[in-house]
Amino acid sequence: MINEKKTGSIDVAGVSKSYGDTEVLREVSLRIEPGSFVTLLGPSGCGKTTLLRLIAGFIEPSRGEIRINGVSMAGVATQNRPIGMVFQNLALFPHLTVYENVAYGLRLRKRPAAEIDQRVMRFIDLVGLNGLHTRRINQLSGGQKQRVALARSLVLEPAILLLDEPLSALDLQLKKQLQVELKRIQKSLGTTFIYVTHDQEEATVMSDTIVVMNKGALQQVGTPRQIYDKPANFFVSRFIGDINALPGKVVRADEKTAEIQSDAGVIRLPAANLAAQRLSAGMDCMICFRLEDVSVGTAGTDDSDRVGLSARVTDILPLGAVSRISFMTGGETITSLMMTHDLDGRVPRVGDECRLAIASDRIHVFAGRGA
Repeated sequence: MINEKKTGSIDVAGVSKSYGDTEVLREVSLRIEPGSFVTLLGPSGCGKTTLLRLIAGFIEPSRGEIRINGVSMAGVATQNRPIGMVFQNLALFPHLTVYENVAYGLRLRKRPAAEIDQRVMRFIDLVGLNGLHTRRINQLSGGQKQRVALARSLVLEPAILLLDEPLSALDLQLKKQLQVELKRIQKSLGTTFIYVTHDQEEATVMSDTIVVMNKGALQQVGTPRQIYDKPANFFVSRFIGDINALPGKVVRADEKTAEIQSDAGVIRLPAANLAAQRLSAGMDCMICFRLEDVSVGTAGTDDSDRVGLSARVTDILPLGAVSRISFMTGGETITSLMMTHDLDGRVPRVGDECRLAIASDRIHVFAGRGA
């Protein structure tokens, strides 16, 4: 009987990794709960694959400790860790059938033939390859090969499955289909998935928790919604989704409100938008807000919950259901993403003057110039 409750927790405690004088990871501490889908997200070279390889046991940390299910992994070989792995190159055996590829690990472990057959067919069905078990690998599509690699790892019932950009070589439609399938499989088994990608959409679709990394350090850990709505710093706000980013200078900041001067005009915000940044008068800053948080109104008095800016339409780019609209305001370009059917009568043509409105609680301010 396949154990569908087998899960694993991971604790990364103060882990650093250096190669000579080059520090690839810096003091990374992270708790991964059992049965969760966690994505390590960041640009190339940020350290996410290094962290995955440390968890797998391919390399050892320079400092710190990794524990799986509360047990230190110091000196524990990869094959003795409760993990499975799926990598971009898949490493399937082309001369074997789907069935034989999936059964390979069980045969190495000398499991009984009846158990092997039951488990292999169960996982072939789980990944959507039912009826293809007799095909050889070179008879499969790219997406089918990905499913074989997944089944081959899952059939061993690892507590933790590590996936290093396994979908990056697939076309867009197939990638989206397999994203949904991966999430379904993970939830049905309760296995802990740790997924590496540089694709923010992929991370958002599949993850319970996203770990945003840059330059070897953790930038933010949270749910996809938390990271999108409340980015911890300028890097996260820029890396996750599209933003408008305006340079500014803090004119005044007290316990209630803040006033920031930008080329687009004076922006007044609740102090809560600045609290985590500890901004004070005279400091340079970046004013950030999402494209979809910019709406087009009419000239008039602004209420206290919204920031209003006078603007001129410079470009309208229809993208099907949505349209991307660019505005010029005080020497700064601001972009809005709006439903196309909402535009009639509101933004009729390029060159029109209008009034932009941005909800105050959707604006985030970060210290510095965002370098």
